[in-house]
Amino acid sequence: MSEFSLADLEQIVARRAAAAPDESWTARLVAAGPKKAAQKLGEEAVEAAIAAVTDDRESLTAESADLLYHLLVVLNVTGVSLADVMAELQRRTARSGLQEKADR
Repeated sequence: MSEFSLADLEQIVARRAAAAPDESWTARLVAAGPKKAAQKLGEEAVEAAIAAVTDDRESLTAESADLLYHLLVVLNVTGVSLADVMAELQRRTARSGLQEKADR
């Protein structure tokens, strides 16, 4: 069995986004538009941060999964691909984070 990847999740999100909103939570989020999807992303980010600072490893794992899922929904709704995000990360890792911040 191959390892599950963010690319796999991106494909699942795309497939579910195309379903009827009464059949899929993903389709409902997509139908509600970027504002609702972004709101859910923010909620999950806060929940992940709280789990991190309270040293709750189990919750951090679950909330991180929710966060990644909702990020991919937001990317889908806004037409940004995971490949675009990965290319930006690759570009940034070509130099140190301190230099990258200084150049902003």
